[in-house]
This record gives sequence, C-alpha cells and structure tokens, in this order.
Amino acid sequence: MVARVVMVLMVMHVSLALVGALKTCDKCGSMEVPYPLSTNQNCGDPRYKIYCNSNVLEFVSAEKSIYKILSINPSKYTFVSPPTIKSGTCQSSDLMVGGLRLDEDLPFHISPRNTVMLLNCAENILLSPLNCSSTSLFRKFEEGNACRNELCCTYLKDASMNQHKIRVRVGGCTAYTCVVNMNPNNPPSSWNYGIELQWLSLP
Repeated sequence: MVARVVMVLMVMHVSLALVGALKTCDKCGSMEVPYPLSTNQNCGDPRYKIYCNSNVLEFVSAEKSIYKILSINPSKYTFVSPPTIKSGTCQSSDLMVGGLRLDEDLPFHISPRNTVMLLNCAENILLSPLNCSSTSLFRKFEEGNACRNELCCTYLKDASMNQHKIRVRVGGCTAYTCVVNMNPNNPPSSWNYGIELQWLSLP
C-alpha cells in the first residue's frame, strides 16, 4: 500500500513538472511570448532563451550583442530583430564582434527569407559570387544614408550559405542590413527591415 502511494506521488510530481515545463511566459510589455520561447527559468523551454528588459524583448547573439525583437510569428516560428548602423557612419553596431553570429548549439538559425545587404565593402568582395553590380537592390536603399556611393553587395540567405552568421569586418564589409521577404518592385520605404530568425519546432 505504501509503495502504491509513493508511486502515485511520484507520478503526480512528474506530471506537475511537465506542466511547469510547458508554461508559456508572460507578456513582455505588449508582446506575447509564445512557447517554447523562454524569458526566465520558470517558463518556456530554456534552450529557447530570449530576454525581457524594461518591457522590451531582446535576443542575445553568441557574441553577446543585443538585438531588439520587433515581432514574433509563432505559426512560422520566426521573429524579426534588426541590426543598427551607427549614426553618421557606415558601420554596424556589431562590427567589432564580426556581425551577427548565432550559437550553433541552440535551436535558432537565420531564415532563408532574408535578403542581406553588405555595405561599405572592400574591392576584394568583387571576387565573390554576390551581386555587387550597379543594378544591385542596394542602389534603391542607399539614398539618404551614410553608406551612399560605397561598394555594396546583396544576396539571399539561402540554404547553401551559413545559417548562423552574417559577417562584417574592418577591411571587408563594415555594415549590413536585411530585408525580410523582399519585393524588389516595392519602394525601400515599404521594405520589412530586420533579420528573421527561425527556431526549430518541438517534436
């Protein structure tokens, strides 16, 4: 009888632990935080860690750079977090750490729907397969920003390219921006700027 009671208590304990593990996190400001994203140890799945800082959701890269989360799409397992370019310069705010790099041990990768624009590039990039021509999509974007008239290239972040980094460096390309699901026929003012990150769905 005692053994049976102990077994029942153990089952109840495991069940409560599972319920706790599946708990959805509270809103961060006005933004919902869908499971499995986790803002603290008491909700979500700790592998899907993001941060709620003063009611603002943030994603932290492998290099400890902080990116503000603008939106989350739980049905597609995506959210958008934009890089910034320092005011009056053509340098990304994460230039000194080499751009965006994701921890490959975590369940996040860069979505293939991103069109990446590498800005203020050295001439050796012309040896790459990227589109660095005068008809590149960047030429629509460059008006009115500090990267104007600099060498720039664009590419789609497809499966054949590294899904865990967007690289910038001194002596290479010093800045970048991304557009999600770009329609090149639309004006740059209507583009969806940011980096779309995708997380693996749970089985």
